[in-house]
Amino acid sequence: MRLLLVEDEPEMAAALESALRRQDIVTDRADGLELAREMALAGRYDAIVLDRGLPDGDGLSLIPFLRQRDALMPIIVLTARGRLPERVTGLDLGADDYLVKPFAFEELLARLRAVMRRPGQLRAMTVKAGRLSFDLEHREALVDGMPLDIPRRELLVLEVLMRRAGRMVTRESLMEAVFGFTDEVQSNTLDSHVSRLRRKLVDLEADVAIKGVRGVGYMLMEAR
Repeated sequence: MRLLLVEDEPEMAAALESALRRQDIVTDRADGLELAREMALAGRYDAIVLDRGLPDGDGLSLIPFLRQRDALMPIIVLTARGRLPERVTGLDLGADDYLVKPFAFEELLARLRAVMRRPGQLRAMTVKAGRLSFDLEHREALVDGMPLDIPRRELLVLEVLMRRAGRMVTRESLMEAVFGFTDEVQSNTLDSHVSRLRRKLVDLEADVAIKGVRGVGYMLMEAR
């Protein structure tokens, strides 16, 4: 999962970025409306967490722009403005949820899971191929019901491949899903993650194979 965090308070942003990444959520951050628009145009996001009080305007003004690009994009507004009329305004403008500061991080995670469960977001909560399954809500990979202990990056690669099992996933799509804008990535980093993941799935006899087309991308499919 890749998320755009629009938050200008450095301490709040740093705390949220750190907590989200511990949940294997790739997070990019914008500290204002202008940068948020640029990043929304340049990247593909599964959800957006949006502060209202930004230096260059009200975060709610960004919602129509986001909705034009993706009508189903989950948007959660974070704000210190918690009066009923303000909450109603945010929801009427197109926000999916509204969380008033201060808040518990666990509640933000729960609300993210909730909006991702809505129709049009996840077609199924678990995807399967061979003996391998992936729980999309809890972000856990299993072989015959037993959890896989794999590093965060490999888990992110596997999630994207499982979501599109049987179809080619381009290198660009994988890179966008696994790495943030500020991550330093070598040219062979993605291939190294895929190689290690492929070996583990073979060792575990998961009955799936990851096929690659040089310079194009990868595809996960059931082994024959």
